[in-house]
Amino acid sequence: MPVELVEQKPETALPVYLVARDALDAAALPPPAAAWARANGFSGDAGRVLVLPGEGGSLAGALFGIGDGESTLALGALARALPEGDWHFASAPAQPDLAALALVLGGYVFTRYGKKPGKALRFALPEGADATHVRRVADSVFLTRDLVNTPTSDLGPLELEETVRNLAAAHGADISVIHGDDLLARNFPMIHAVGRASTGAPRLIDMTWGPGDAPKVTLVGKGVCFDTGGLDIKPSSGMLLMKKDMGGAANVLGLASMIMAAKLNVRLRVLIPAVENSIAGNAFRPGDVLRSRKGITVEIGNTDAEGRLVLADALALADEEQPALLVDMATLTGAARVALGPDLPPFYTADEALAADLAAASVSVEDPLWRMPLWRPYDAKLSSKIADINNVTTDGFAGSITAALFLKRFVEKTHNWAHFDIFAWNPADRPYGLTGGEAQGIRALEQVIAGRFGA
Repeated sequence: MPVELVEQKPETALPVYLVARDALDAAALPPPAAAWARANGFSGDAGRVLVLPGEGGSLAGALFGIGDGESTLALGALARALPEGDWHFASAPAQPDLAALALVLGGYVFTRYGKKPGKALRFALPEGADATHVRRVADSVFLTRDLVNTPTSDLGPLELEETVRNLAAAHGADISVIHGDDLLARNFPMIHAVGRASTGAPRLIDMTWGPGDAPKVTLVGKGVCFDTGGLDIKPSSGMLLMKKDMGGAANVLGLASMIMAAKLNVRLRVLIPAVENSIAGNAFRPGDVLRSRKGITVEIGNTDAEGRLVLADALALADEEQPALLVDMATLTGAARVALGPDLPPFYTADEALAADLAAASVSVEDPLWRMPLWRPYDAKLSSKIADINNVTTDGFAGSITAALFLKRFVEKTHNWAHFDIFAWNPADRPYGLTGGEAQGIRALEQVIAGRFGA
């Protein structure tokens, strides 16, 4: 990691002073630092960094503006703004774990294809921070980011399977995979239909971990490694980021990594339908009717609404066990981005207690989420003249809600179910992460799962 957290403060570590907006006097700065701040117009505006000069051209520390204190993750900007060397916080941040995590996340760089690592910083762990927890979460977020950033040429369905096998081996988990035409024999017809046109065979990846008698927690992630849109082909501009269409799978793998590393007392199951929605003579077509694992027949109104099809078969399998908690994550709809933008993923659940827990955790760990309604009157929009259901509506309204309602048809037994319609991408640099793949919702989910099931 470009930012290394150390338990003991190095003797050479320089201080970083956290300054609220218009609160220089309250920051207890050394007089030379306060004078330098005033001379440079530094007033604690959020995100601003001011390096403090020392004697003989050396450094004496740095100031960081925290504004009104609305975001601890904003401290991630220090990872790129500070000169290389050893640093520490002059006073403990209010949320030491989150502050330490921000530093590490802010130093992330995806280097697989030659981009140079960022600055090498050593930062003393803030007083009260749990180093093990911070590193566990950071490693899991980095796994998610790395997967989303990797192009499909190096991360198709086969390579995604290999990633899960490596993760399973690292934690002593079991894994089984159903490939190609075996999906038909094992009754996963929609996963097969979506992925059959690709040269990389579709598959359902199934990883399990933990004691068999522990509460069952099942994670389902959309693993569409690339989405052309199928025969309802996307324009070229719409395909540019489609390597990230497996962002749901990447995020549930990051969450699974956190859960297993923490050794939570759960029977974890991870289901990933891994496919590539390609175009060939055997591609599924608009107007086709697919039979699902659950027996529900689905008329295809648009082949570019493929994610919900593969998720439906996987959710039906998960629901058969009636787990204590069932979560699915998917880069599912553009409608979610129109409604809430790229930074605020909607989630859907009929479980009021789960919704409250997720909302509280979202605020606590600064992992933005927003509950959207499973508005039942819109369910009729998915009607079909010839099948049980259509995979899209005809009017285009409320696309994220109707997609969630589609998935709900395949979850009948499990009360504690939540669906997350994530973007899995930073479209611009953030203090805690550069433009590129992003983990969304999994830090809040980890807190909820740990709170409910513990170690």
